[in-house]
Amino acid sequence: MRINRTILISLFFTLSFSSLASTAELKNIHFLIPGSLGGGWDMTARNTGEVLVKSGLVDNVSYENVLGGGGAKAISHLIETAETQQDTLMVSSTPIVIRALTGLFPQSFHALTPVAATISDYGAVVTANSSRFKTWQDVIEEFKVNPKNLKIAGGSARGSMDHLVVAAVFKGHGFDPITVPYVGVDDSAKAVGQLLSGEADLLSTGLGEVLSMYHAGQVRILGITAPKRVPEAPDVPTFTELGSPTVFNNWRGFFAAPGISKEKIQRYNRLFKKMYNTVEWAEVRERNGWTNDYKPHQEFAQFLEDQRRGSLMKTLQL
Repeated sequence: MRINRTILISLFFTLSFSSLASTAELKNIHFLIPGSLGGGWDMTARNTGEVLVKSGLVDNVSYENVLGGGGAKAISHLIETAETQQDTLMVSSTPIVIRALTGLFPQSFHALTPVAATISDYGAVVTANSSRFKTWQDVIEEFKVNPKNLKIAGGSARGSMDHLVVAAVFKGHGFDPITVPYVGVDDSAKAVGQLLSGEADLLSTGLGEVLSMYHAGQVRILGITAPKRVPEAPDVPTFTELGSPTVFNNWRGFFAAPGISKEKIQRYNRLFKKMYNTVEWAEVRERNGWTNDYKPHQEFAQFLEDQRRGSLMKTLQL
Protein backbone atom coordinates (compact mmCIF):
# COMPACT_ATOMS: atom_id res chain seq x y z
CA MET A 1 0.00 0.00 0.00
CA ARG A 2 2.85 2.31 0.76
CA ILE A 3 4.28 1.80 -2.67
CA ASN A 4 0.93 2.41 -4.32
CA ARG A 5 0.35 5.57 -2.28
CA THR A 6 3.78 6.87 -3.24
CA ILE A 7 3.08 6.17 -6.87
CA LEU A 8 -0.26 7.96 -6.69
CA ILE A 9 1.26 11.02 -5.02
CA SER A 10 4.04 11.08 -7.61
CA LEU A 11 1.53 10.85 -10.44
CA PHE A 12 -0.58 13.62 -8.88
CA PHE A 13 2.31 16.08 -8.75
CA THR A 14 3.53 15.09 -12.22
CA LEU A 15 0.12 15.69 -13.71
CA SER A 16 -0.32 18.93 -11.75
CA PHE A 17 2.96 20.40 -12.93
CA SER A 18 2.29 19.24 -16.50
CA SER A 19 -1.05 20.99 -16.37
CA LEU A 20 0.53 24.19 -15.10
CA ALA A 21 3.22 24.12 -17.78
CA SER A 22 0.67 23.58 -20.55
CA THR A 23 -1.15 26.84 -19.83
CA ALA A 24 1.58 28.80 -21.62
CA GLU A 25 1.21 29.17 -25.38
CA LEU A 26 5.00 28.97 -25.81
CA LYS A 27 7.87 27.99 -23.55
CA ASN A 28 10.55 30.43 -24.77
CA ILE A 29 10.88 33.55 -26.91
CA HIS A 30 14.15 35.33 -27.58
CA PHE A 31 13.67 38.92 -28.75
CA LEU A 32 16.28 40.29 -31.15
CA ILE A 33 16.36 44.11 -30.98
CA PRO A 34 18.12 46.08 -33.77
CA GLY A 35 18.60 49.19 -31.58
CA SER A 36 19.79 50.39 -28.21
CA LEU A 37 18.18 50.28 -24.79
CA GLY A 38 15.31 52.73 -24.46
CA GLY A 39 14.61 53.14 -28.18
CA GLY A 40 11.31 52.39 -29.89
CA TRP A 41 12.25 48.87 -30.96
CA ASP A 42 13.64 48.11 -27.51
CA MET A 43 10.52 49.41 -25.76
CA THR A 44 8.26 47.39 -28.05
CA ALA A 45 10.12 44.13 -27.51
CA ARG A 46 10.62 44.48 -23.76
CA ASN A 47 7.08 45.65 -23.05
CA THR A 48 5.69 42.82 -25.17
CA GLY A 49 7.89 40.31 -23.37
CA GLU A 50 6.84 41.70 -20.00
CA VAL A 51 3.17 41.24 -20.85
CA LEU A 52 3.65 37.72 -22.23
CA VAL A 53 5.33 36.53 -19.05
CA LYS A 54 3.07 38.34 -16.58
CA SER A 55 -0.04 37.06 -18.33
CA GLY A 56 1.28 33.49 -18.34
CA LEU A 57 1.30 33.18 -22.14
CA VAL A 58 5.05 32.50 -22.32
CA ASP A 59 7.24 30.85 -19.70
CA ASN A 60 10.54 32.60 -20.43
CA VAL A 61 11.69 35.58 -22.51
CA SER A 62 15.17 36.91 -23.21
CA TYR A 63 16.47 39.95 -25.06
CA GLU A 64 19.47 40.75 -27.24
CA ASN A 65 20.33 44.21 -28.55
CA VAL A 66 22.33 44.10 -31.79
CA LEU A 67 23.20 47.61 -32.97
CA GLY A 68 24.55 48.75 -36.29
CA GLY A 69 23.59 49.87 -39.77
CA GLY A 70 20.09 51.02 -38.90
CA GLY A 71 19.08 47.42 -38.25
CA ALA A 72 21.27 45.82 -40.92
CA LYS A 73 23.52 44.04 -38.43
CA ALA A 74 20.58 42.42 -36.62
CA ILE A 75 18.98 41.32 -39.89
CA SER A 76 22.24 39.77 -41.09
CA HIS A 77 22.71 38.03 -37.75
CA LEU A 78 19.22 36.52 -37.90
CA ILE A 79 19.74 35.26 -41.46
CA GLU A 80 23.23 33.86 -40.86
CA THR A 81 22.20 31.99 -37.69
CA ALA A 82 18.70 30.99 -38.85
CA GLU A 83 19.05 27.31 -37.94
CA THR A 84 19.61 28.15 -34.27
CA GLN A 85 17.02 30.96 -34.12
CA GLN A 86 13.77 29.01 -34.19
CA ASP A 87 12.57 30.66 -30.97
CA THR A 88 13.67 34.16 -31.98
CA LEU A 89 11.51 37.12 -32.96
CA MET A 90 13.14 40.27 -34.31
CA VAL A 91 11.24 43.50 -33.72
CA SER A 92 11.11 46.01 -36.56
CA SER A 93 8.99 48.77 -38.06
CA THR A 94 8.52 51.01 -41.09
CA PRO A 95 12.29 51.57 -41.64
CA ILE A 96 12.64 47.98 -42.84
CA VAL A 97 10.38 48.90 -45.78
CA ILE A 98 12.41 52.04 -46.42
CA ARG A 99 15.48 49.78 -46.68
CA ALA A 100 13.75 47.94 -49.52
CA LEU A 101 12.73 51.20 -51.21
CA THR A 102 16.16 52.82 -51.13
CA GLY A 103 18.12 49.71 -52.08
CA LEU A 104 21.06 50.99 -50.05
CA PHE A 105 21.22 47.86 -47.89
CA PRO A 106 21.76 44.25 -48.95
CA GLN A 107 18.86 42.83 -46.91
CA SER A 108 15.28 43.87 -46.25
CA PHE A 109 12.09 42.21 -45.06
CA HIS A 110 12.13 39.91 -48.12
CA ALA A 111 14.94 37.89 -46.54
CA LEU A 112 12.97 37.28 -43.32
CA THR A 113 9.67 35.66 -42.32
CA PRO A 114 6.96 38.23 -41.47
CA VAL A 115 5.12 36.99 -38.36
CA ALA A 116 2.75 39.77 -37.29
CA ALA A 117 2.35 43.52 -36.94
CA THR A 118 1.18 44.32 -33.41
CA ILE A 119 1.10 48.08 -32.75
CA SER A 120 1.33 51.50 -34.36
CA ASP A 121 2.98 54.62 -32.96
CA TYR A 122 2.30 58.17 -34.16
CA GLY A 123 5.16 60.45 -35.09
CA ALA A 124 5.96 63.36 -32.78
CA VAL A 125 8.08 66.50 -33.00
CA VAL A 126 9.48 67.36 -29.62
CA THR A 127 11.50 70.09 -27.94
CA ALA A 128 13.12 70.31 -24.53
CA ASN A 129 10.95 71.91 -21.88
CA SER A 130 13.49 74.75 -21.56
CA SER A 131 13.54 75.48 -25.30
CA ARG A 132 12.75 78.86 -26.79
CA PHE A 133 10.24 77.08 -29.02
CA LYS A 134 7.02 76.94 -27.03
CA THR A 135 4.69 76.07 -29.93
CA TRP A 136 4.94 74.64 -33.44
CA GLN A 137 4.13 78.09 -34.80
CA ASP A 138 7.34 79.36 -33.17
CA VAL A 139 9.24 76.76 -35.21
CA ILE A 140 7.49 77.73 -38.43
CA GLU A 141 8.29 81.42 -37.92
CA GLU A 142 11.97 80.57 -37.34
CA PHE A 143 12.05 78.32 -40.39
CA LYS A 144 10.61 81.07 -42.58
CA VAL A 145 13.41 83.46 -41.60
CA ASN A 146 16.37 81.08 -41.62
CA PRO A 147 16.00 77.27 -41.79
CA LYS A 148 19.70 76.87 -41.00
CA ASN A 149 19.07 78.20 -37.50
CA LEU A 150 17.28 74.96 -36.67
CA LYS A 151 18.79 71.59 -35.90
CA ILE A 152 16.38 68.66 -35.95
CA ALA A 153 17.63 65.37 -34.52
CA GLY A 154 16.27 61.90 -35.14
CA GLY A 155 17.16 58.32 -34.34
CA SER A 156 17.63 57.29 -37.97
CA ALA A 157 19.77 58.45 -40.87
CA ARG A 158 18.78 61.03 -43.48
CA GLY A 159 16.27 59.46 -45.83
CA SER A 160 14.95 57.14 -43.15
CA MET A 161 11.72 57.31 -41.20
CA ASP A 162 12.30 60.07 -38.61
CA HIS A 163 13.62 62.30 -41.38
CA LEU A 164 10.77 61.50 -43.80
CA VAL A 165 8.08 62.17 -41.21
CA VAL A 166 9.33 65.61 -40.16
CA ALA A 167 10.02 66.48 -43.82
CA ALA A 168 6.41 65.58 -44.63
CA VAL A 169 5.17 67.87 -41.86
CA PHE A 170 7.12 70.83 -43.25
CA LYS A 171 5.97 69.99 -46.78
CA GLY A 172 2.41 70.11 -45.50
CA HIS A 173 3.03 73.78 -44.72
CA GLY A 174 4.22 74.41 -48.27
CA PHE A 175 7.98 74.27 -47.62
CA ASP A 176 10.51 72.35 -49.71
CA PRO A 177 11.20 69.16 -47.67
CA ILE A 178 14.77 69.05 -48.97
CA THR A 179 15.57 72.20 -46.97
CA VAL A 180 14.59 70.64 -43.62
CA PRO A 181 17.76 70.71 -41.47
CA TYR A 182 17.73 67.13 -40.20
CA VAL A 183 20.69 65.44 -38.51
CA GLY A 184 20.23 61.72 -37.87
CA VAL A 185 22.07 59.31 -35.61
CA ASP A 186 21.86 55.51 -35.59
CA ASP A 187 20.32 55.43 -32.13
CA SER A 188 17.12 57.05 -30.87
CA ALA A 189 18.47 57.24 -27.31
CA LYS A 190 21.39 59.36 -28.57
CA ALA A 191 18.96 61.60 -30.45
CA VAL A 192 17.00 62.18 -27.24
CA GLY A 193 20.29 62.99 -25.53
CA GLN A 194 21.08 65.61 -28.16
CA LEU A 195 17.74 67.27 -27.52
CA LEU A 196 18.10 67.35 -23.74
CA SER A 197 21.70 68.59 -23.92
CA GLY A 198 20.79 71.46 -26.25
CA GLU A 199 22.73 70.09 -29.23
CA ALA A 200 19.45 69.86 -31.14
CA ASP A 201 16.45 72.21 -31.15
CA LEU A 202 13.88 69.60 -32.10
CA LEU A 203 13.52 65.84 -32.09
CA SER A 204 11.57 63.77 -34.61
CA THR A 205 10.57 60.48 -33.02
CA GLY A 206 7.69 58.21 -32.03
CA LEU A 207 5.10 59.35 -29.50
CA GLY A 208 5.64 56.26 -27.37
CA GLU A 209 9.35 57.01 -27.03
CA VAL A 210 8.76 60.36 -25.33
CA LEU A 211 5.35 60.04 -23.68
CA SER A 212 6.73 59.27 -20.21
CA MET A 213 9.22 62.15 -20.53
CA TYR A 214 6.37 64.43 -21.55
CA HIS A 215 4.32 63.49 -18.50
CA ALA A 216 7.41 63.99 -16.33
CA GLY A 217 7.83 67.55 -17.66
CA GLN A 218 11.15 66.88 -19.40
CA VAL A 219 10.01 67.60 -22.94
CA ARG A 220 7.28 69.48 -24.78
CA ILE A 221 5.50 67.69 -27.64
CA LEU A 222 4.70 70.33 -30.24
CA GLY A 223 2.59 68.13 -32.49
CA ILE A 224 1.79 64.56 -33.49
CA THR A 225 0.87 62.87 -36.77
CA ALA A 226 -2.42 61.43 -35.45
CA PRO A 227 -5.74 62.13 -37.20
CA LYS A 228 -7.13 63.42 -33.89
CA ARG A 229 -5.84 64.08 -30.39
CA VAL A 230 -5.01 61.01 -28.35
CA PRO A 231 -6.37 60.37 -24.84
CA GLU A 232 -2.86 59.66 -23.49
CA ALA A 233 -1.86 63.29 -24.27
CA PRO A 234 -5.06 65.30 -24.80
CA ASP A 235 -3.27 68.68 -24.65
CA VAL A 236 -0.99 67.85 -27.59
CA PRO A 237 -2.31 69.12 -30.94
CA THR A 238 -2.20 67.19 -34.19
CA PHE A 239 -0.29 68.62 -37.13
CA THR A 240 -3.57 68.69 -39.05
CA GLU A 241 -4.86 71.15 -36.45
CA LEU A 242 -1.65 73.13 -36.87
CA GLY A 243 -2.02 73.52 -40.63
CA SER A 244 -0.10 70.52 -42.01
CA PRO A 245 -2.38 67.63 -43.08
CA THR A 246 0.19 64.99 -42.16
CA VAL A 247 -1.24 61.77 -40.73
CA PHE A 248 1.15 58.88 -40.25
CA ASN A 249 1.29 55.83 -38.01
CA ASN A 250 4.52 53.84 -37.74
CA TRP A 251 3.71 50.13 -37.44
CA ARG A 252 5.84 47.85 -35.31
CA GLY A 253 5.87 44.10 -35.49
CA PHE A 254 7.91 40.93 -35.47
CA PHE A 255 9.87 38.84 -37.95
CA ALA A 256 11.26 35.34 -37.63
CA ALA A 257 14.25 33.71 -39.27
CA PRO A 258 13.91 32.45 -42.85
CA GLY A 259 12.68 28.86 -43.06
CA ILE A 260 10.64 28.83 -39.85
CA SER A 261 7.73 26.37 -39.92
CA LYS A 262 4.14 27.38 -40.69
CA GLU A 263 3.06 25.73 -37.45
CA LYS A 264 5.39 27.98 -35.45
CA ILE A 265 4.10 31.07 -37.25
CA GLN A 266 0.53 30.07 -36.39
CA ARG A 267 1.49 29.61 -32.74
CA TYR A 268 3.05 33.08 -32.65
CA ASN A 269 -0.13 34.57 -34.10
CA ARG A 270 -2.36 32.78 -31.60
CA LEU A 271 -0.07 34.15 -28.93
CA PHE A 272 -0.41 37.78 -30.02
CA LYS A 273 -4.20 37.50 -30.38
CA LYS A 274 -4.43 36.23 -26.82
CA MET A 275 -2.07 38.97 -25.61
CA TYR A 276 -4.47 41.67 -26.83
CA ASN A 277 -7.13 40.43 -24.43
CA THR A 278 -5.01 40.70 -21.29
CA VAL A 279 -5.20 43.43 -18.67
CA GLU A 280 -1.41 43.60 -18.72
CA TRP A 281 -1.41 44.54 -22.41
CA ALA A 282 -4.07 47.21 -21.94
CA GLU A 283 -1.89 48.85 -19.28
CA VAL A 284 1.26 48.77 -21.43
CA ARG A 285 -0.54 50.05 -24.52
CA GLU A 286 -2.02 52.98 -22.61
CA ARG A 287 1.27 53.80 -20.92
CA ASN A 288 3.03 54.12 -24.28
CA GLY A 289 0.24 55.70 -26.29
CA TRP A 290 0.29 52.80 -28.77
CA THR A 291 -2.52 51.83 -31.11
CA ASN A 292 -3.46 48.16 -31.48
CA ASP A 293 -2.67 47.27 -35.09
CA TYR A 294 -2.71 43.49 -35.43
CA LYS A 295 -1.93 42.03 -38.84
CA PRO A 296 -1.32 38.26 -38.93
CA HIS A 297 1.29 36.56 -41.10
CA GLN A 298 -0.22 36.67 -44.59
CA GLU A 299 -1.94 40.02 -44.13
CA PHE A 300 1.28 41.48 -42.71
CA ALA A 301 3.33 40.19 -45.67
CA GLN A 302 0.87 41.76 -48.14
CA PHE A 303 0.88 45.03 -46.18
CA LEU A 304 4.68 45.18 -46.43
CA GLU A 305 4.53 44.64 -50.19
CA ASP A 306 1.87 47.35 -50.55
CA GLN A 307 4.05 49.81 -48.63
CA ARG A 308 7.05 48.93 -50.78
CA ARG A 309 5.10 49.46 -53.98
CA GLY A 310 4.23 53.03 -53.14
CA SER A 311 1.67 53.36 -50.39
CA LEU A 312 4.30 54.45 -47.85
CA MET A 313 5.50 57.47 -49.82
CA LYS A 314 1.93 58.27 -50.84
CA THR A 315 0.92 58.35 -47.17
CA LEU A 316 3.82 60.68 -46.36
CA GLN A 317 3.08 62.75 -49.53
CA LEU A 318 6.73 62.59 -50.54
